[in-house]
Amino acid sequence: MLTRRDFLRSMFGTAGVALPALKNDGLERIFSAASAVDGRSAEVVAADEDYWFGVQQAFTVDRSLVNLNNGGVCPSPRVVQDAMRRYLEFSNQAPVYTMWRVLEPQIEGVRQRLAGAFGCDPEEMAITRNASEALEICQLGLDLQAGDEILTTDQDYPRMNTTWDQRRRREGIVVKMVSFPTPPPSMQHLVDIFEQAITPRTRVIHFCHITNLSGQIFPVREICRLARSRGITTIVDGAHAFAHFPFERDQLECDFYGTSLHKWLLAPHGTGFLYAKRDRIGDVWPLMAAPESMNADIRKFEEIGTHPAANHNAIAEALTFHEGIGPERKAARLRYLRDRWMKRLDGQPGVTLHTSYDPAMSCGLANVAVAGVDPGALTQHLWHTRRIIVTPIGHPACTGLRVTPNVYTTLEEVDRFAEAMEEVIEKGLPS
Repeated sequence: MLTRRDFLRSMFGTAGVALPALKNDGLERIFSAASAVDGRSAEVVAADEDYWFGVQQAFTVDRSLVNLNNGGVCPSPRVVQDAMRRYLEFSNQAPVYTMWRVLEPQIEGVRQRLAGAFGCDPEEMAITRNASEALEICQLGLDLQAGDEILTTDQDYPRMNTTWDQRRRREGIVVKMVSFPTPPPSMQHLVDIFEQAITPRTRVIHFCHITNLSGQIFPVREICRLARSRGITTIVDGAHAFAHFPFERDQLECDFYGTSLHKWLLAPHGTGFLYAKRDRIGDVWPLMAAPESMNADIRKFEEIGTHPAANHNAIAEALTFHEGIGPERKAARLRYLRDRWMKRLDGQPGVTLHTSYDPAMSCGLANVAVAGVDPGALTQHLWHTRRIIVTPIGHPACTGLRVTPNVYTTLEEVDRFAEAMEEVIEKGLPS
């Protein structure tokens, strides 16, 4: 297990090396802060700005702006960028040898580490380019007949809903969407809406582990157990969940799980994974054809033709970075940053929070609305006046702004956002 000191040394190098972002005396302060957090609770460390200053310096982000849209795609820390650059440069020495014969086999080590972090067998872990690819493998690969029903929600990711709709138009399956309030009154409410919508024709329940619109976490295990008791397949969209807050496969009990790694794991852009329960691999056709001999092999989902090895190999560095911080500490910090701006705006005139404070129901992703203020116009205002990046959400159940800080986000940046919002709450948008 890495100590905090070893973790930070791996990020920045040894104390004797000059780095552009840090002075050597700064490194010593970071190492001391890292040692100091050992044995302290995640909630206490979440408020330790000395510790998080060290983590913040691992990134090469532009501090002239405030990026609060880390839910789309996140910047990778320097150590991940360096690894990817190193692999890419090595690939280009003689790709047919260096990329295909040297680097590509190293995907097996990455597979083992991802499987260990997720809590599954490596033979159930396929490395993909993003959550969309992982989930569409399942959506398009399962055998379904005309009239078979797919049960999902109207707050699922648009690309996934589009995929089901294509099968509806092409093959005659039935897509049913349930609605839920944001935030819902309880986790059991989310189980109940699925149970009430199941019919004898329901074949698949597809839902988000945490929604991209309001950050609502779903009771995955309870919904999956409900589905299994009725012989229904479960596909869980974990695009915003993995490395956002701690959990493992055994806490989910789903058949399939897809995620992006360039979001909360901070891995290279264009990386993700698909978990497929071992006895279900053979039930799914790959997106790109694989030989029949690979029918039960998780690697059939990786048969996509020539692709860079650098991206997926550098996932290992992102895992080391994530594990060095610690999943519990990371989640506590994300909730700490979220609470800082939410509690400042909560209760002000016209403000609606579409995200629960309950840690079982949310983490770092949250949604806020100001009555009478268009989210798109507010997004543009924040950018043009304060250089703040947020995401406008137009869904009728949670119209507002999606706000997603990350571990490199400073308190000053969060406060700058809250101050800008207070100004709009008081004065409205300029005409």
